[in-house]
Amino acid sequence: MLVSQILKAKGDLVFTVTPNDSVSSVSALLHARRVGALVVVDNGKVVGIVSERDVVRIVAEQGAAALDRPISGCMTSDVLFAAPGETVDALLERMTDRRVRHLPVCQDDKLLGIVSIGDLVKHKISEVVAEADGLKAYIAAG
Repeated sequence: MLVSQILKAKGDLVFTVTPNDSVSSVSALLHARRVGALVVVDNGKVVGIVSERDVVRIVAEQGAAALDRPISGCMTSDVLFAAPGETVDALLERMTDRRVRHLPVCQDDKLLGIVSIGDLVKHKISEVVAEADGLKAYIAAG
């Protein structure tokens, strides 16, 4: 299965913030939208990604004063991207190796969506169940 197929099924809604948004406002948005990561966009270009883990880390390191600082100080600026034509298996391997949970999907510098490791695992399980059901039906038909 390709990333483009996953985005068709789940939709292309991506919540974004700017590098100047405060850690406090970003954490409130993470909570309100019930998501684990937000894409950081500056003038239409993806410049980072910020996760709940990033917020917890900066607050643990700097205390409550970190909440008033811009998110650019704790976001991940070395963003790993997914392309719409990549397979679930390739992305699962990359995400596991790099220990990331979210990948923005981009093509020609355009943000198309975002996939989480949960999205990928869900579709991988669906594939395996469909294959098992097909094999059961084949065996039962004799």
